[in-house]
Amino acid sequence: MIKIFHLSFVLISIFSFVGRVILSETHPAILKQKLFKIAPHVIDTILLLSGITLVFQGQWLATEHGWIIAKVLALLGYIGFGVVVMRTRGTLRWLAFVGAMACFVYIGIVAVTKNPLFFL
Repeated sequence: MIKIFHLSFVLISIFSFVGRVILSETHPAILKQKLFKIAPHVIDTILLLSGITLVFQGQWLATEHGWIIAKVLALLGYIGFGVVVMRTRGTLRWLAFVGAMACFVYIGIVAVTKNPLFFL
């Protein structure tokens, strides 16, 4: 049940992020509304808490946990790139967007394979 909940919030989070990027280009005034400032933090907090619950529920800390550390580091990269995306304009914004999406894809692949070096 927690896994489905977590995966649902993964989708909500990524759609929220992409949607906010689109809105920032098309209708930036909308992003100043309170809902658009609070909702992403609530969504991502629930996502993080459900992920932590899965780690403990699956007892993944008792085994090799390099993949969990890789996901956390990639999550920090995703957050960093996301901040750049939402605060800048032009080419830098789009490079950061590509970086954020790459981090997101990496996190997903590592979650499925449990291998942080899947590309080797």
